[in-house]
Amino acid sequence: MRSVSIFGVTGSIGEQTVDLLMRAAPGTYRVVAVTGGRNIARLAEVARELRAEVAVCAEESGLAELRERLAGSGVAFGAGPGAIADAADRPADWVMSAIVGAAGLLPGFRALRHGATLALANKETLVTAGPLLMAEAARHGARILPVDSEHSAIFQALAGEDIAAVERIILTASGGALRDWPLEALAKATVKEALAHPNWAMGQRITIDSASMFNKALEVIETREFFGVDPAQIEVIIHPESLIHSMVGYRDGAIMAHLGAPDMRHSIGYALHWPDRAHLPVARLDLAQIATLSFRAPEMARYPALRLAREVMARRGLAGAAFNAAKEIALDHFLAGGIGFMDMAGVVEDTLAAVEPEMGRTNAAMTLEDVLQMNHLARSRAGEIALRWAGTR
Repeated sequence: MRSVSIFGVTGSIGEQTVDLLMRAAPGTYRVVAVTGGRNIARLAEVARELRAEVAVCAEESGLAELRERLAGSGVAFGAGPGAIADAADRPADWVMSAIVGAAGLLPGFRALRHGATLALANKETLVTAGPLLMAEAARHGARILPVDSEHSAIFQALAGEDIAAVERIILTASGGALRDWPLEALAKATVKEALAHPNWAMGQRITIDSASMFNKALEVIETREFFGVDPAQIEVIIHPESLIHSMVGYRDGAIMAHLGAPDMRHSIGYALHWPDRAHLPVARLDLAQIATLSFRAPEMARYPALRLAREVMARRGLAGAAFNAAKEIALDHFLAGGIGFMDMAGVVEDTLAAVEPEMGRTNAAMTLEDVLQMNHLARSRAGEIALRWAGTR
């Protein structure tokens, strides 16, 4: 019996992971820990369904409700960041890291200390602390498997190949809900409009990040950190159909592409069963019906996040932590109606400039404490900057 934990079980990735576990034959998995955010009712329900050893909610204010909903279940419970870290200290063979944002950083590091396989859906961990995470995995003999659909596609396209033979890595992007809007109309886009993704069913924050391409910007940085390629080898292309999840180009001119329906259970299932391939409950492509696959280059004026990602990769060090923190705060302010859709990139760019003196030398060694301090500093500065941007509307 294989032991598993799911961090971020009530989010989109977490729910789809639960779906795959529930479809498995009885006795296949033993669930150690599940954690969630504010949806206490669903967290408790999943904990009961999976017979988890412990369930933890992110905020301490949810503890009383969680205790009540788990009464008589035999499931232990806790609340707050410390309890989530403690849950990550419980050994498990396979850990899904699907907490959104920098909050997923510490649980991921804790899980690696047990030599676990970390299924990484939390791209922010690699963006903010990629070298540290990879070193931690090597130190404890742990393995990291990508769960982002793009990086899972790259990982699969690289199977059996020499990374030295790679010429280019091509990340595909849907372009998000606003991809066909006139450029001049983007400044007035609402939250509701940015959430109307044409292909993927995802959580609120990642769907808006898709529309702004901040999600893709993070994935560009993640590609550099996970696969160790030069930033110049990483490309982004708009692929509206979302059927090719990414491609790897080799020095002989060949391009290996990973195709599949836009369903995150592809990459979750691949990470769950790796190195084997198991039957997955996903749609099979009818290529004759699809008929056409289309591509176009992203407009930099429409997606300034992509330019910022290149600047962050050139800076390295703590720039990734600052970039992610500023992005999260800018998104908070957009969701709250304080700033406009296109203002998010402005807030991030101004924050990077504001914290540049604190980033240290480009190639200086950094610690996890450095990353956490920069995350805190950049969030504070971004909040101040976002309020200034709001005052100009």
